[in-house]
This record gives sequence, C-alpha cells and structure tokens, in this order.
Amino acid sequence: MAKVGFVGLGIMGLPMAVNLVRAGHDVTGFNRSPGKTARFAEQGGTAEDDVRAAVRGAEVVITMLPDSPDVEAVADDVLTAKGALWIDMSTIAPATARAVAERARQAGVRALDAPVSGGEQGAVDGTLSIMVGGADDDVAAARPVLDVLGKTIVHVGPVGSGQTVKAANQLIVAGTIGLVAEALTLLRAQDVDLTSAVEVLSGGLAGSAVLDRKATQMLTHEFTPGFRVDLHHKDLGIALGSAREAGVPLPLGAAVAQLMAAARTQGHGDLDHSALLLVLEQLAGISRD
Repeated sequence: MAKVGFVGLGIMGLPMAVNLVRAGHDVTGFNRSPGKTARFAEQGGTAEDDVRAAVRGAEVVITMLPDSPDVEAVADDVLTAKGALWIDMSTIAPATARAVAERARQAGVRALDAPVSGGEQGAVDGTLSIMVGGADDDVAAARPVLDVLGKTIVHVGPVGSGQTVKAANQLIVAGTIGLVAEALTLLRAQDVDLTSAVEVLSGGLAGSAVLDRKATQMLTHEFTPGFRVDLHHKDLGIALGSAREAGVPLPLGAAVAQLMAAARTQGHGDLDHSALLLVLEQLAGISRD
C-alpha cells in the first residue's frame, strides 16, 4: 500500500481519495475549501491545511484540480515531494501537462498526466476511464493506485497524450449532449411522448452512454451537477486550442463550444452540462414547464 498525498477534494476528487483510503492506502488530503477536507477526514483520511504538508513523505501525489492555472499554482509545493510519482488527474491543456512534467523531471519527481472520464458516479464507484500519458515504467508504478480509481486504464502515449485524449473525449461527449438536446427539443415540439421516444432510441444505433445517463435529467429539467457547464466550457476551450496548435479544423466542436458558452452566459454555468438543453429550448422558443 502506498503513502498518497491527494490535492483537490472536489466533486470528483473526494470520492476518489476516499476509495484509496478504503483500499488500504495511507492518504493525506488537502482542499482549498476546508469543508471538503473535513469531510475527507470524517471518512478515514488524514487532513492537512496546505499542499506541502499533504504531500510530505508521499510516494504518490495525485492532483485533481479544475484547470491549468490551478495545477501550475500548486506545482512548486508538489515538487517538494522528492522522488515521488506525481499523477495529475485534472483536465488541463496538453502543453501545460508537458511543461509541468519537465519541471517535475528537473526536480527529481516523476510525472504522469492521467485525466479521467466517467463523472461523479464513476468516481464514487471506482469505475473511471483513465487515459494515461507518460513513461512505461512510471505508468506501471502507478497501476496499483489507478486500479482502485478506474475500470478502464489505458496508457495512450508520452506525457501530454492523456490530456489530448481527454480533449477528444470532451468533444464527443459535448457533441452528443448537444444532439440529444436537439432531438428532444424536436420531439417535444411535435408532441411526441418523450419517455417512449428515449426508450426506443436507446435500443437502436442512436443509443449511447450519454443518452442513458443524461436523458432523464433533460426530461425532468433536473440539472444537479455531475459535471458542470463551466468545466465543460473550459475543456472545449482546451480542445479548440489544441486543434489550433495542430492545424486541425473542428467545425462541429466549435459549434457545440459556442452553445456551451451560451449556456454560461445565460447563467447555467453551475448546472450539469445536460443543461445545454435549455439553450436549445430557448432557441426553439419553448418555455420550461
């Protein structure tokens, strides 16, 4: 069992850290919001008041933070854990992942980028899909920890590759959410029974994990966040930025990024990303029940 320092105990990070504790790892956690750190302590973890204390003596450091600047902000403190393996499971720009990994190498810390997909429920259940970028030996060393957190764990290439795959994942998810929202808006406008329509769509080629997990929220207009609009907007910005660097056009991705931006502008940033439906309904002149 490993001594783990866990930085970032948010919607995803808290259940991930708790799962590591339950698996027998010695986990010390830190979060900027003290309430989350207290909840972690209540569930068997060790709480600390700052990053350096959380990573002191750690063999493995995991960061689960909102964005590139957040990871960069804690890097100096994380890199005090000399000889540790740093697994950044945040979703950040691939270029940032590579830059942080180079800083880690110079400081004597091994680094992986290992963003995840699966949402809050996947974090709770320990069934996340984890896309890992880094050196073969470092990925092998991380497996005992990653196996607790995810069900599908794939080494996708050198450092930064995990973030590129995550950007592709977010494109597919956002695009699918957008099309599900359009389909439900069309069905509603034609007075079709939505529950029956979703049932038959789910059984055919249109079926998907997105339809299975998000249709109910869309039908009930219950958008308790599993993954917030604000974060998906950020992720689409990463995807478009990476595409610009690579000279790759993403016309559909750009369109759904604009819809996600509209959702934020309309005040839906803290809602689940399935709230993209609200934008489509507004465009169609459909008022909420």
